[in-house]
Amino acid sequence: MSGIRRRTLLTAAGGTVAAAGAVTAAAGPAQAAPIASAGAVAREPRPHDRKVEALLGRMTLEEKLGQLQQLPWTYDTGPGGGETKEVEEAARNGRLGSVLSIFGAKSSNALQKIAVEESRLGIPLLFGLDVIHGFWTTFPIPLAQAAAFDPAVTERDAEISAAEARSNGVHWTFAPMMDVTHEPRWGRIAEGNGEDPYLASVFAAAKVRGYQGDGPDGLRARDRLAACAKHFVAYGGAEGGRDYNTVDVSESRLRNLYLPPFKAAVDAGVATVMASFNTISGIPAHGNTHTLTGILKEEWGFVGMVVSDWTGVQELIAHGFAEDGADAARLSFNAGVDMEMSSTNVTRYGKQLVRSGKLSRARLDDAVSRVLRLKFSLGLFDDPYVDEAAEIREPSKRARTAARTAGARSMVLLKNEQRTLPLSRSVSAVAVVGPFADSGDLLGTWVLPAAQGKFPSGTVLDAVRAAAPGAKVGHARGVDPEGTDTSGIPAAVAAVRAADVAVVVVGEPPALSGEAAARSDIGLPGAQEKLIAAVAKTGKPFVVVLVNGRPLTIGDWLDRAPAVLEAWHPGTEAGHAIADVLFGKVNPGGKLPVTFPRAVGQIPVHYNHENTGRPYDPDNKYTSKYLDLPHGPQFAFGHGLSYTAFEIGEPRLSTARMAAKALELGDTVEVAVSVRNTGDREGDEVVQLYVHDRAASVVQPVRRLRGFRRVTLAAGKSRTVRFRLGAEDLGFWSNDPDGEFRIEPGAIDIYVGNSSTATTRRTLTLS
Repeated sequence: MSGIRRRTLLTAAGGTVAAAGAVTAAAGPAQAAPIASAGAVAREPRPHDRKVEALLGRMTLEEKLGQLQQLPWTYDTGPGGGETKEVEEAARNGRLGSVLSIFGAKSSNALQKIAVEESRLGIPLLFGLDVIHGFWTTFPIPLAQAAAFDPAVTERDAEISAAEARSNGVHWTFAPMMDVTHEPRWGRIAEGNGEDPYLASVFAAAKVRGYQGDGPDGLRARDRLAACAKHFVAYGGAEGGRDYNTVDVSESRLRNLYLPPFKAAVDAGVATVMASFNTISGIPAHGNTHTLTGILKEEWGFVGMVVSDWTGVQELIAHGFAEDGADAARLSFNAGVDMEMSSTNVTRYGKQLVRSGKLSRARLDDAVSRVLRLKFSLGLFDDPYVDEAAEIREPSKRARTAARTAGARSMVLLKNEQRTLPLSRSVSAVAVVGPFADSGDLLGTWVLPAAQGKFPSGTVLDAVRAAAPGAKVGHARGVDPEGTDTSGIPAAVAAVRAADVAVVVVGEPPALSGEAAARSDIGLPGAQEKLIAAVAKTGKPFVVVLVNGRPLTIGDWLDRAPAVLEAWHPGTEAGHAIADVLFGKVNPGGKLPVTFPRAVGQIPVHYNHENTGRPYDPDNKYTSKYLDLPHGPQFAFGHGLSYTAFEIGEPRLSTARMAAKALELGDTVEVAVSVRNTGDREGDEVVQLYVHDRAASVVQPVRRLRGFRRVTLAAGKSRTVRFRLGAEDLGFWSNDPDGEFRIEPGAIDIYVGNSSTATTRRTLTLS
């Protein structure tokens, strides 16, 4: 097969992508940023360059190296913790650029005052914090937000989080995380947006916009934060789902699967990027010149700052890549790291590296310039302090409402037989049982400890009582979240027998997901499945509510549960958001952003897999399958039910044939499809568009998501949804180590439906 193999320069202004989900009729379609192909990007004058150059000319070598150092305050995020006296002394001597994990207007002002008023040059400090899915107001975990298939959900989270954090002296968040992963055992799947690069790209760009804003004041605005795209790159490919583990990846998979969300973030103007802990085909990410400099800084033209992860520079020694601390500093900063977090190799050995020529003065000045430029952009040289009187100390009513809306919008109805849901508000008696029925620990991973203590999540039990004020509400835990003691199950069964319907709230504690939280068994912990089995034996109708930070393997209890609602870890307003869906105040419209496997032994299982030379055939033993499992996942990517029903029509193409050259020059094809609410109540449907290149010089996935739109329709109403497909959607990256984007002739199937299992299609032929 011959193909068109050209290096196409597709910039943010050129090429088109499929429209992503509009939230409401008022919000226009959001789009994932196009992916630029290889080749250096022409640079324009960067903001604040003259100020930066003037300041560089006044700085000593020690002061320059100091700007590349970030030290922790007392809030511990890794081994070692922080030493406040050491931090203060470094700030006083002008040997410090940034501090992480400090917040609070008074404490941040006090430390800033030391740097600004006692150091020789008065360069302000940059304060960073892990504001992942909330500051005081905790929104659903990022994986849950992706289930909304609505980028406005994550943008709103970022806007509110930025305002709360900036008022507390924080300038910079280490978010969003945009690591695409096919590994549900990996705990950090909770922090990202799932298994698809297109969905992750849309959400990455939206969250960057939410944190950084697009107003005239930019990062100087008192309600905005500098964002950080992490972890660069391929961290989600960790072998066995074990955190920090090895990643061996081809160039084509790197560019087609892992890099797109980062490119989308860069195109959205992200201020910083964080290197990842893993190796990339044998080269640690912190010392990987190909990714940090070749792709990020040269090919993409990224002018922001690259920060290491916690002790990521030091860990080059443990990787077996660096001989000692001096070697680790040399390798990481020459590769493209601009600031070292927590470990201190750059300040300890930088002077000798520069004087010996192992770290050039040009590279040093470039790194320092990137740090200073960010500080100027944030307005810290003009006003380094925060207004203590304006400090936000608790979630506002507006913020809580937004978190409640986001929580409900992110939930996915996995199963609903005999129309068990929604529950009637006039129900006489309800039993709310399970280890998380009365739990305030539904905030999820990566929550500010102070917020967890002051503002725990609302409970499902209290919310059910509020939603059905006339009902008798019984309660018993039944089992602990992780324990094997079943002595409490009889009390839970008694509560269920005394009720008309039961709500069984089970799942994972937040501590079982997030960083350093890999699980070899991703079923319900402890004796929770025994509780569900006991409830099922009562014969009473019941719904299982799952609260978890990853896809779970769902056991035999699924066949016995009439209804299952995936609620994830919903955040501050968890209880009310769950009750809103249970009682029909909100009609669920979320879709799974990640595949749910049948068993751990089936992992990796994901929708965007390759076909193999022997695809599944139930009548042929010698095809790709397991002998002891049904084919396919438990629940597919994009799956999600509603309390109403929808009909999605046949896709219509604006043309059935197109020249590949025309795509390269910016032409697009429109795909139109009608969607109708055929049920009896208003609801949301997510119309999803997938493509499949039948024959290519690099084997392509059986499906690739390239467009989605969440639409709200009243009963009986219909709407035409339109997508545009361009070069980014129909081409792919080759295995060329220098990066080659290809658009090849041939047949491309375009599928439209309500999940990745859609079968309705039309074919576009490229010539």
